[in-house]
Amino acid sequence: MLQWKTLKFEQLDPHLLYQMLKLRVDVFVVEQDCPYPELDNKDILEGVHHLIGFVDDEIVAVARLLPAGASYPSVSIGRVAVSEKWREKKLGHDLMKKAVSECEALWPQQDIEIGAQNHLRNFYSKHGFEAYSEVYLEDGIPHVDMRRRA
Repeated sequence: MLQWKTLKFEQLDPHLLYQMLKLRVDVFVVEQDCPYPELDNKDILEGVHHLIGFVDDEIVAVARLLPAGASYPSVSIGRVAVSEKWREKKLGHDLMKKAVSECEALWPQQDIEIGAQNHLRNFYSKHGFEAYSEVYLEDGIPHVDMRRRA
């Protein structure tokens, strides 16, 4: 059964932190063949929260929830990742619903921004996000900035 936890960096024990970072590296670096600076100092910023989805003791989904000013002028969601073996169960939609609701609880009446991989634009639009930038390359992958109005 899927369970969610939203934790600040200092609440992550070493094993949980390792599992979370491993999932992000497995998805963004290994699967997407994209070497990039995963450790960007944003995980430890004041006000950042980590949304983690578990099935039993296995981390199956993660997202980083950032206060306004950390990545964008508005609140933002980043490092959205689902374990490959759980994607067929459409867990990404559950993750985004939970990430949006957590952002709304943490920072009420705030717009939410994301830097979405362009091929996932339709996925994010199903969660109320609209593109507001031209497509740009980030780490060699086409991205677009999207916003969900409060």
